[in-house]
Amino acid sequence: MGRKILCFIVLNLIISLACLGQNPLIRDQFTADPSARVIGDKIYVFPSHDIKCESTQGRPNWFCMEDYHVFSSANLTDWEDHGVIVSQYDVPWADSESFSMWAPDAIEKEGKFYFYFPSKYKGHQEVENNPNINGSSFKIGVAVADNPEGPYNVEERPIAGVDGIDPNVFIDKDGQGYLFWSQHDFFGAKLKDNMIELEGEPKTLKSFPAEGLKEGPFIFERNGVYYMTYPHVENKTERIEYATAEHPLGPYTYKGVIMDESPTGCWTNHQSIVEYGDQWYLFYHHNDYSPDFDKNRSIRADSLFFTDDGLIKKVKPTYRGIGLTSASSMIQLDRYSEKSANGYSFSFLDENNPFQGWKSVFSSGDSWVRYNSVDFGKSNPNHISARLKFQKASGELEIKAVGDNGEVVLSSLQIDNQSDWTIKTSDLITSVVGLQDIIVTYKGEGHVEVDWITFN
Repeated sequence: MGRKILCFIVLNLIISLACLGQNPLIRDQFTADPSARVIGDKIYVFPSHDIKCESTQGRPNWFCMEDYHVFSSANLTDWEDHGVIVSQYDVPWADSESFSMWAPDAIEKEGKFYFYFPSKYKGHQEVENNPNINGSSFKIGVAVADNPEGPYNVEERPIAGVDGIDPNVFIDKDGQGYLFWSQHDFFGAKLKDNMIELEGEPKTLKSFPAEGLKEGPFIFERNGVYYMTYPHVENKTERIEYATAEHPLGPYTYKGVIMDESPTGCWTNHQSIVEYGDQWYLFYHHNDYSPDFDKNRSIRADSLFFTDDGLIKKVKPTYRGIGLTSASSMIQLDRYSEKSANGYSFSFLDENNPFQGWKSVFSSGDSWVRYNSVDFGKSNPNHISARLKFQKASGELEIKAVGDNGEVVLSSLQIDNQSDWTIKTSDLITSVVGLQDIIVTYKGEGHVEVDWITFN
């Protein structure tokens, strides 16, 4: 491999470390409970922040959260971490040793940015294992900023008249603000113009399930219809459901399931739904980086669609997620959009450091994987490179592009008896531009692992 090609590859790999337009979206820390908001020409996500709980922190072997970050993207692919915006140590009224900074929300009004968050209140004693008092030891606070990235100034006191968790804020078309939250039931109330006080008494929202862990309300409006979305345990773990109404405070009518229970048993889910660039998206979470402990979660996003009569079509979670992937970036085939029924799988590169990501594993001939929405632009690259590992294997990895002009073979990477990770490069035999799906097929014998591929 020439030095120029190798330097080009290394440079692009460094750049592509920020390219996170796959599931999970954030690749260097645990994140959960994503509240997505469109602000200006960007989409911002305000999630909670799971950490591994030490014996001196909060409740061992349970959810452990001490602060909040905010992330933003202009293309749904490159996500920027703006750092910590609120910490439990910044909140005068909160128990600063509770590690209970649970699901937040945020919104913009008249150039100010309001961040809503729950935490345990000083002097309250939590009564555990009683679903009838879920959130009774929690208050909801507000922090205010001039920019969505912060800095945020925390209000000295929590919102009066509110006891519970998982705040959700909504501003209607007439400018009226509403706050929703959970404490076994769902509650809603109008907000004063200052966005930090209730206007009137809270209202209990009716017609929601009487059984099952009730948390995480999130409301949005579309075509004059108000959609209240929420997690609900129908069987063993939370699925995401929704109801609709003609007014933000109801009455609501149950409509259906947006996302089924986790296929791998992650106990919680938590959602937000936004429209960005003429497409609706569902943001949610799963325990991708912590498959054996579902209290360390990671945020995801997938496209969401409606029927002609306004019902939400069920969303099937994907690894590929949202956003376009640049052909010159580090393309993670393990975040696939489709794969062969047999012979293809993925696993962690390092079981002890899951944030290093995954690798694709081809274990039989003619096994394949498809990765969609790769953007070649007008670049017309000359080479494909891949980081590979194989032992006692022989054959080739065939790379195809599928686009408006059909399916074409781009190149192939020869497989020999290399036993450790290596970067292989091959010339492209066909020019390629524009938006393409990439299909990689293993034609050979033995076991082949792929960390990433890139075009240059």
